[in-house]
Amino acid sequence: MSQQLFKRYIGIDYSGAQTAEAGLKGLRVYVADRESPVTEVLPPGGSSRYWSRRGVAAWLVEQLDLARSKQSPVIIGIDHGFSFPRQYFETHGLAPDWPAFLEDFQHHWPTDEPETSVDSIRRGERGQGALRMGSSRWRRICEQRVGAKSVFHFDVPGSVAKSTHAGLPWLRLLRLLRQKCGEQIHCWPFDGWEPEAGRSLVAEIYPSLWSRNYAPAGRTPDQHDAWVVATWLQQADLTGELRGCLQPALSDEERQFASYEGWILGVR
Repeated sequence: MSQQLFKRYIGIDYSGAQTAEAGLKGLRVYVADRESPVTEVLPPGGSSRYWSRRGVAAWLVEQLDLARSKQSPVIIGIDHGFSFPRQYFETHGLAPDWPAFLEDFQHHWPTDEPETSVDSIRRGERGQGALRMGSSRWRRICEQRVGAKSVFHFDVPGSVAKSTHAGLPWLRLLRLLRQKCGEQIHCWPFDGWEPEAGRSLVAEIYPSLWSRNYAPAGRTPDQHDAWVVATWLQQADLTGELRGCLQPALSDEERQFASYEGWILGVR
């Protein structure tokens, strides 16, 4: 019996630039199955050289539909934060509940709406971001563990703040669309540390964990990060390492915080 949990592997290097409709050079998608090499996926139809966030979200819905119809579960690794540190929840009086957090965040930071960018909300032109700000000193336990920057650390090299603030509303939408289809996608670890057999999964990824282990081979930094994610997912599932990564050795307190702060796949 195969030890592999998934049949397809998708790696996404995200971008929080511009608006949800804009084609973004930094937004890259790579995919593989159990046997095939990892290859880049370009936007369909030839309308743009680059993916938009809205386009990626629509494509992911199609991939999940395909996974369900073919009983071919897929794992999707995305390079942005899936939640915020517990100080954010405490400061804004939010319950430690991830789905409720997504609803509250999208209400204040509607970065999935037309002509709305992270920067336009930061400037107060759209949304109500001023009511839901955070401190760059706040970091989740997983970020502390791996040395990653805070999801509130804007405008510095290597920051994931913009991509996180741009990507969270699309996670919410993806969950809602799957629920309407009668299928609950497993958002790890919020829906549990171990997915049900045959269920597709989406997880937060930090490509820097593995990118130095692979030569760029002519890829741009954004291409390389997405390629690394898909490659690592494929290889880790083949060797059985992925199964162990879904159950990191955490204390009871750390697991409690991670139930709403989230965790980065591969961080022990």
